[in-house]
Amino acid sequence: MTTKIIYTITLLAYAMIASQAFMYILSLKQVQLNLNASSYTEIRKLIDISMRASFKYVIYAALLANVLLVITTLKTPTSLVFITATIALVALAAEILLTLKGNLPINDVINTWSADTIPANWADIRDKWFTIFQYRQIASITGFVSLLIGGVFGTK
Repeated sequence: MTTKIIYTITLLAYAMIASQAFMYILSLKQVQLNLNASSYTEIRKLIDISMRASFKYVIYAALLANVLLVITTLKTPTSLVFITATIALVALAAEILLTLKGNLPINDVINTWSADTIPANWADIRDKWFTIFQYRQIASITGFVSLLIGGVFGTK
C-alpha cells in the first residue's frame, strides 16, 4: 500500500512537470515565437517570477517521491515498476540539470533587460532558451510516460 501511495504522489507531481512541456508543444512556444522583443521580454520575466515562486515545490515533491519510489521498489530490481521509476528519476535529474545550468541562467540574463536595453540578438537568446527547453521536454515527457507504463503494466 505504501508503494502505491508513493507512486501516486510521484505520478501527480510528474504530471505537473510534464504538463508544462505539453503546453509548450500545444501553443506556448508558438505564441512566444510570434511576440516582438519587448512583449517577449515582458512575458518571459512574468513567467520566470511565477515559476520561481511555485514550480520548485513541484520539483522537490517529484524528486522526493521518485527517490522514495525507487527505494521502496529496490527489493525487486527486475520489476517493471522499479525499472520505470528509475528511468523517471534519471529523466527528472536531467530536467533539473538542464533547468539549473541552461534555462535559469538565460532567464537571469533576460531579467536584466528593459525595453531600452534589449540586445539586437535577443531572438538568438530566445532560440537558445527554447533549444534547452526542448531537451527538458524530452526528459520530462520520457519520465512521465515511463511512470505511466510502470503504473499500468507493472502493478497488480
